[in-house]
Amino acid sequence: MNRKKFITAMAALPVTGAALKVSSLRELSLNFEATEKFPVLFLGHGSPMNAIEENEFVDGFRNIGKTLEKPTAILVISAHWETRGTFVTAMENPPTIHDFGGFPQALFDVQYPAPGSPALAQETKRIITKTDVLLDNKWGLDHGAWSVVKHLYPDAAVPVVQMSIDYTQPASYHYELAKELASLRHKGVLIIGSGNMVHNLRMVAWDKLNESGFAWEWALEAKEKMKQYIMEGNHHALIDFKNQGKAFDLAIPTPEHYLPLIYSLALKDKQDDLFLFNDNSVGGSLAMTSLKIG
Repeated sequence: MNRKKFITAMAALPVTGAALKVSSLRELSLNFEATEKFPVLFLGHGSPMNAIEENEFVDGFRNIGKTLEKPTAILVISAHWETRGTFVTAMENPPTIHDFGGFPQALFDVQYPAPGSPALAQETKRIITKTDVLLDNKWGLDHGAWSVVKHLYPDAAVPVVQMSIDYTQPASYHYELAKELASLRHKGVLIIGSGNMVHNLRMVAWDKLNESGFAWEWALEAKEKMKQYIMEGNHHALIDFKNQGKAFDLAIPTPEHYLPLIYSLALKDKQDDLFLFNDNSVGGSLAMTSLKIG
């Protein structure tokens, strides 16, 4: 943002208690300068235990983190924040949400005290025209965000904002909405979709959780077909997932873990490289396949 535009923007702000704090104004003036295009990630986050365990998937997250520059901020679209309408977290200090049960106390003890970014929330609201994005000051960072971002940036120094998934809208809507985020890639923002391509908890083989790579036939079929469509750039087929056959029906019984993939793919440019990692299955019905775009 140049000086003239910044002064104009400041003049338009209300001089009430609702105005941004001085620290946020400073952030707004400094942050969103043009940068080299940042990559986009889709991360198969799997069990919350990946936040504290040492395994192949955690190694994969750390290794991909080593290939990334430090961003100005991170925008996460997580499977675990579904809303009616679209929201972005706008608080300066988002809480770490432990949105699960039945796990060891050590997992509930984890905190990821990354700052928020009211400026990124405002910028996201500004650039999206498909819907009215609402600013949220209650949610925070759910495990779809912090359980994976903590492996990319363990010092929790990079501001993190979450954007919700409107559960009332089809995949095509989310794909088009995601495209409106593209300018953030050129402003130092790392965009992450966090879910799982194949995610059917009702059909998990609990007795085979420790059997590396075990997948039901339908889960493997769906995963391989999804990867084929991704590498071919056949986004239409992935958007039209409800008409891809029985394997897809079983792989995506509900869409919340799948839609973050659609957000990430919508941001791919023709010149972007694709890199698959963590391409393994867990418990028969979960695919941890992750993707770096660009």
